Amino acid sequence: MSKILLGRKDYLDKMRGCWLGKNIGGTLGTPYEGKKYTHCLDYYSPIPTEPLPNDDLDFQLVWLKMLEDRGENLTFNDFSEYWMKHLSRHWYCEYSFCTYNLQRGLKPPISGAFQNYWVDEMGSPIRSEIWACVAPGDPQLAASMAWMDSSMDHAGGEGRWGEMFWAAVESAAFIIDDPKTLIDIGLSMIPISSHIARAVREALRCHEDGIEWGEARERIATTFGHHNPCNAVPNHGFIIMGWLYGKDYGDKLCKAVNCGFDTDCTGATLGSLLGIIYGASKIPDEWKGPVGDAITPVSFTNTEGLPKTIGELVTRTQNVAEKFVSKKSRTIEFAEMTSVPREALSLLYDNQAVRDLLGFDVHCSVENLDDLQVVFHYGGDPVLRPGIRRTFEISLRRSWMLLDASAANISLKVPKGWEASSPLIEDNRFKFSVLANALESRNILELDVKFGQRSGKLRFTILGPSAMKPIPASTHAPKD
Repeated sequence: MSKILLGRKDYLDKMRGCWLGKNIGGTLGTPYEGKKYTHCLDYYSPIPTEPLPNDDLDFQLVWLKMLEDRGENLTFNDFSEYWMKHLSRHWYCEYSFCTYNLQRGLKPPISGAFQNYWVDEMGSPIRSEIWACVAPGDPQLAASMAWMDSSMDHAGGEGRWGEMFWAAVESAAFIIDDPKTLIDIGLSMIPISSHIARAVREALRCHEDGIEWGEARERIATTFGHHNPCNAVPNHGFIIMGWLYGKDYGDKLCKAVNCGFDTDCTGATLGSLLGIIYGASKIPDEWKGPVGDAITPVSFTNTEGLPKTIGELVTRTQNVAEKFVSKKSRTIEFAEMTSVPREALSLLYDNQAVRDLLGFDVHCSVENLDDLQVVFHYGGDPVLRPGIRRTFEISLRRSWMLLDASAANISLKVPKGWEASSPLIEDNRFKFSVLANALESRNILELDVKFGQRSGKLRFTILGPSAMKPIPASTHAPKD
């Protein structure tokens, strides 16, 4: 099957439009964030002289820096390291729980799941664009990277499906512009039973059935609404509504933001998508002018080494994308001119590599030996209780594909005083049981892994009961 050819000039215009749109939509919506009633905007109010700060963009600047430094074969350790260096002062909602769990020694994806009330929030859907921009025209690759990203702080929640959905939609938007086809491609990358998928389909149905904007908005807010305005499910319906119901660039953004709820995120996400579809050259000047070329970081972000302007961001994104596409994409190549083969839709809809990720265990931590992924399955929460025998499992993967466990040798070392059985292979996983009568708040289990030419010692954390402090729902992680 022939690859899609994406002209560099087209790519640059659309990618610049993405980042401009992120600033435009975020700046439009930020003054109204968290207000769950409708608004009546038809332009910026107040009119800005520079873009407003928005974590929607900051996190993606960090991932770009990570891609520059670590290359295209990223690991969860890479994400964790750059998170802790640049983003750990964002101590609120899902971000606080990711940092809290990383500090306790819990690695992704359980870092994004354990005790985290906020897994259904907008914190990961709002950082989908970087994956679309480095994997344009390859929705499956973009969605796979979004899966890794969302594992940091949204594992097991609707926020994960939201980021995967938008990464796929935005990636495909570099090639096609039909909204219904793009929505369908995005939905093909996430579970059909997810509430994100249901809200998106309901917003689409309302538009197709000719239901007026106000009634459709009330239906989304009533059917999918949440006491927390940043819950991802209703906000995805509002983004779709703005996209479909709006008459032009500005009207689309305003209709999304006018739905209320998490308005900086709905505006920024739709602004990015429209920027890709329109290209920077076709975004109206009245929307570009007030935000200009600046990037205004959030005060919590460590901006060391990050882009300072949209122009710098565009240049650095292109440099990463050239390498990323050449080494990772199976659907697209950069070229002088854009050329879309007849089978392009088959390439854009392909989701074979994503399917296994949809059911991947969130109750686990992942470590790497080169390209070998060693997955430690907790079988539930990462807590061992005194006097209760617990079975843990280990699987081996490469590019997230399960490998033959019989080709490996694994031994383990447990803390003094613990009892542990020898790891035995069952159902293509190593399984062993552990019993401890006394536990520290944080306990280290060491694995000695040998697989072909790869060997090494890996450490995984098991918490004791004293580390599992009760945390009230809908609060931030505690600071020890």
